Amino acid sequence: MTTRRVRRRTCRDKGKGKEVVEDGRAVEAGSSPPRDWAPAGDGDGGGEAVAGEAVDWTLLPDDTVLQLFGRLSYRDRASLGATCQTWRGLGSSPCLWSTLDLRAHRCDAEVASSLASRCGGLQRLRLRGHEAAVAVASALGARDLREVVAEGCRGLTDATLAVLAARHEALESLQIGPDPLERISSDAVRHVALCCSRLRRLHLSGLREVDSDAIGALARYCPLLEDVALLDCGTVDEAALGDIHSLRFLSIAGCYNVKWATASASWAQLPLLVAVDVSRTDVSPNAVARLISHSKTLELICALNCKFVEEEQAHSPTAFSNSKGKLVLTITCPIFKSLASLFPGEAVEEHGVFNECNWRNKRKILGVMMNWLEWVLSQSLLRIAECNPYGMDDFWLQQGTSMLLSLVKSSQEDVQERAATTIATFVVIDDETANVDAARSEAVMRDGGIPLLLDLARCSRVSAQSEAAKAIANLSVNAKVAKVVADEGGIAIFTNLAKSTNRLVAEEAAGGLWNLSVGEEHKAAIAAAGGIKALVDLIFRWPAGTDGVLERAAGALANLAADDKCSLEVAKAGGVHALVTLARSCKLEGVLEQAARALANLAAHGDNNNNNAAVGQEAGALEALVQLTCSQNEGVRQEAAGALWNLSFDDRNREAIAAAGGVEALVSLAQQCLNASEGLQERAAGALWGLSVSESNSIAIGQEGGVAPLLTMAQSEVEDVHETAAGALWNLAFYSSNAHRIVEEGGVPILVHLCSSSGSKMARFMSALALAYMFDGRMDEAAIVGTSSEGSSKGVNVEGARRMALKHIETFVLTFSDPQVFSMAAASSAPAALSQVAEAVFIQEAGHLRCSGAEIGRFIAMLRNPTPVLRACAAFALLQFSIPGGRHATHHADLLQNVGAARVLRAAAAATSASIEAKVFARIVLRNLEHHQAGTST
Repeated sequence: MTTRRVRRRTCRDKGKGKEVVEDGRAVEAGSSPPRDWAPAGDGDGGGEAVAGEAVDWTLLPDDTVLQLFGRLSYRDRASLGATCQTWRGLGSSPCLWSTLDLRAHRCDAEVASSLASRCGGLQRLRLRGHEAAVAVASALGARDLREVVAEGCRGLTDATLAVLAARHEALESLQIGPDPLERISSDAVRHVALCCSRLRRLHLSGLREVDSDAIGALARYCPLLEDVALLDCGTVDEAALGDIHSLRFLSIAGCYNVKWATASASWAQLPLLVAVDVSRTDVSPNAVARLISHSKTLELICALNCKFVEEEQAHSPTAFSNSKGKLVLTITCPIFKSLASLFPGEAVEEHGVFNECNWRNKRKILGVMMNWLEWVLSQSLLRIAECNPYGMDDFWLQQGTSMLLSLVKSSQEDVQERAATTIATFVVIDDETANVDAARSEAVMRDGGIPLLLDLARCSRVSAQSEAAKAIANLSVNAKVAKVVADEGGIAIFTNLAKSTNRLVAEEAAGGLWNLSVGEEHKAAIAAAGGIKALVDLIFRWPAGTDGVLERAAGALANLAADDKCSLEVAKAGGVHALVTLARSCKLEGVLEQAARALANLAAHGDNNNNNAAVGQEAGALEALVQLTCSQNEGVRQEAAGALWNLSFDDRNREAIAAAGGVEALVSLAQQCLNASEGLQERAAGALWGLSVSESNSIAIGQEGGVAPLLTMAQSEVEDVHETAAGALWNLAFYSSNAHRIVEEGGVPILVHLCSSSGSKMARFMSALALAYMFDGRMDEAAIVGTSSEGSSKGVNVEGARRMALKHIETFVLTFSDPQVFSMAAASSAPAALSQVAEAVFIQEAGHLRCSGAEIGRFIAMLRNPTPVLRACAAFALLQFSIPGGRHATHHADLLQNVGAARVLRAAAAATSASIEAKVFARIVLRNLEHHQAGTST
């Protein structure tokens, strides 16, 4: 029987927007010890270098060892310190523990307790998740802590924040966000004020309310408080903020319940106020004007994405021009040019205003203000990118992109990371389809953003690696940008990051390789860089990980497996076992879809390699794929069916799929997917086509009810669907019982319509062959109605159906006939005349079809059929299967020779009752056989 493989498919990473990740995100330093370090197991610090030279590591200078420790995460630092007594002492040095980043791993009370002995001098702490905040507050014991920066603390409660403040009274900076603190009330803010009298900076996000009592407590008990940011809060007592006389910097970005008349009047009286951020609010132009005219110290107002202010500027471009030296920054003003005015009398490039060198030796307050401005800009630009409001294209293209790249170069690590996250976000149009804005992504490329982000991805901070890798991965969806990424060494960087022990870094790196692997020109480079091995290792390293890392790794391997050479590398690296393991044991739909797609692509290379057989031989592979066809997720069902289609090309796989319940599962899938996507229908029909190659499977498909859904799909307007269904019906029609069913189910008019009307030559060809099988005399016409379980109720007019079929088979054959050319070919003995006809009638795709000996024998028998139409159809089919250059032409020529076809073909070519088409086609087949014989003899 005949079949073909599903086309290999390459796709890219989806779900590419800003992600909220679970606890445990990034660490401050590198994630693994140096590659050539190999400590001895006896605790004396000795060891072997990679090259085999003996080295006593304890002889390294202490400063060198401390530098080494400083490059490691706290976990690796502790592990390395445990190798010997000398390094244990050095690993506990206070200089290594003045700052601590706990975002890379889940931090609970046990972890915090284990770190407590080292954290006596801890001053700066970064953490993620309210569970980590609870652990730090209760168990870390860092009494001298000066700064806490917490992320992902949506579940943080008043009680935890109160304990954190009470146990760390020396706090000078407390920053918690950007996730909304919906469970934090004004009571907790009051408690912070009562406990932390040295507080200088307070940044909180998403509180429901900050009342006058809480703000009043800050004013009374925190005399050094100079920087307050209450972002995206429900209500803030704006008048009470005017009582914090030490305030220099104020941000209420994203707050929409502010009484602006009260706010502007109150804030204008603050004696030290330098800058205000009212971005993403409904601030009125009058309030801005009042601050400008009444505040004696104010130098800067940041008002990005403020609708009423922008409307005022559009109506009156000079609205804030008379600002008494005060800057008003909006998305419609030239921000770089405006900021350059802060450096009077100096030649400062506009895009270099955020360069610390320009303001390092100026007024101290200018440097502080520029750092603050970087922070508030990074916050607002990220929020704007996440919301993606209408009408922002001009801003992003004209100055927003340059601003983000300037922020990537900031000396503030959190600003760098947030800018990279914003780049990853603002280029994405649709998370589901992984579409990116071409103009925005190319603007990043033109402004030199790719080398900048790659440099950030190379740094030792895992948090920066993760965000930079995410940005580069998203940008790489654009083919032009992907080429630049590859040319700048991005493939090697992604491959190295994929080996990280930090899950988020590995996840984003795998996403980058997934997107780069869409380009055919990048596949070999990924393999050469060791990317395939790194991706396979990821699957084994994170067997219980979230869907992100596994889906991206499997998706990248699926793309790579679509390439012949890379598919061999995937198998060599253990990819078959890894992907089958996912298909068998993973419960995450995105992972299962990509694993099934990867297996489908591995099995799609035919005779080029033995991956098809290798997948089938992997324990549990076929059973898992059969089970996946029953998934609730359409994408999983589609890719599993595609994999089974390709795998069924191998004889052993085909029977093993059937033994695993594949016939029943795929017939059920075909019945259920008639209103589903075109891709699912095509693959369900294709898998049945593949299985129907064998007689037992073909008959079983008919008995299970597979004919009816295939006939329905044969009526699809989508060529890929009805062409594949026609192929399956052609195979089924070879057996009389199935031919009966096709007739009874009303299949003749459906196949006739395909044969005459489809835009696909292949669909028309296979429909004609199916009709020829049904009416070549082997089907017992007297038993047609009786074969059906519905008896004679269907009342099929067999003779009428036969006449209709033969008429349209003849019409199909004649569409390839040119009377003048055929007459010349029939009268001529010159090979050129036959070659001209063969070239004109050859259906390119038919060269991929592989027939069995039984089918070839049946076409030879048709050449003796008394019906001229069937003789012409058989000769036309044999021409297609034997024409030199076809994928299986040699196989078909051997089969023809084995059954002595030459004699029958000569008779057909000479028959007086045969049509001119049948004669010419028969002569061409004879010529094809002679060509193959000549090739064999040489």
